[in-house]
Amino acid sequence: MLVSRRSLLSARLSPEDRASVPAPGDVKIDGNENPLGPGPTAMDALVGMFDQAGRYPFNSSPSHIDLLAALADHFDTTPDHFALGLGSSEILSSAVRLFAGPDRPVITSGLSFAAPITAAKQYGYPWTGVPLDADLKLDLGAMAEAARGAGMVYVCNPNNPTATLHSATAIERFVNEVHETSPETIILIDEAYHDYVTDPAHRTAVPFAIRRPNVVVARTFSKAYGMAGLRLGYGVGHVETMEPMRKNQMSANTNVLVMAAAVASLKDSEHIERERARNTEVRQYVTSFFERSGFRVPETQGNFLFVELGQPAAAFRAACAEQHVFVARDFPPMEKTHCRISFGTMAEMRRACRVFADVLGVDAPTEAPQ
Repeated sequence: MLVSRRSLLSARLSPEDRASVPAPGDVKIDGNENPLGPGPTAMDALVGMFDQAGRYPFNSSPSHIDLLAALADHFDTTPDHFALGLGSSEILSSAVRLFAGPDRPVITSGLSFAAPITAAKQYGYPWTGVPLDADLKLDLGAMAEAARGAGMVYVCNPNNPTATLHSATAIERFVNEVHETSPETIILIDEAYHDYVTDPAHRTAVPFAIRRPNVVVARTFSKAYGMAGLRLGYGVGHVETMEPMRKNQMSANTNVLVMAAAVASLKDSEHIERERARNTEVRQYVTSFFERSGFRVPETQGNFLFVELGQPAAAFRAACAEQHVFVARDFPPMEKTHCRISFGTMAEMRRACRVFADVLGVDAPTEAPQ
């Protein structure tokens, strides 16, 4: 009798881990992932690299040198402005280790991506989480004040888990203020969700970072490029700032498959445009469902939203899971009122919204199931 790969995998897992393995028909919208994965061009490049899977990243073609050159071409600069990472999480952890210290704390938001705080705790560095403002945005004024004497300030823009955004003007004003009051402080701007933004007031901070030694931008191929499982990110900034990051990065921290997919993706701007349009349509659909149902949804500029349910996320999550729709974990200090919901395909989100309606006791969407 043939045994499926899923059955073999489940047999090796503990009961707790086995429950998290998605079954056919599950709607997994808890991880801010691209439900479609890499684009066709990237997939062709990835599959074409299987015969080089036995090579180290520095012996393959394309190699890590080719990837750095592709990034440099993409941003119209030179390869020495970049450092590669095992996802952008390695970039964030490396920046904390290099730029913060026992007497130079990490400043972040009280509700943001947790990797910098996790790294600070690991290294024994102090950290401060500044509360969000009334619109669930990063309080840049309070963060600039807290940054005096800090080693690093972390700005996630758009922010995770709230999906709120600060304009390019606001970011530049913040960078100038921090530089004036605390010139030794490094500002790390995390643009993981940049490719999903539709607000015309937004611009990437990459050109700014290339010119300014106190700014680093983190990017990832995990989101719009659809490579969360392949693990590739990068940091970009001034040559003097990036040099220690390159020297301290883990050796051979990329793999030949993701490098080929990334090089191909950087040349396929049409795929990102299609992915942004697809995500925008889904975002509008899910946001409209919650707003029509009387729930508050803050500005959303990522591939997820942060909805105010007025009830604990844990209860909502458990009830949705009973119907095979899986939403995100708790996000203290707002886990008693808010829940983060990532976006799947339109068909997945139509089904998810019917489940949400049932769990919340509101009218279901009226369109026919797809």
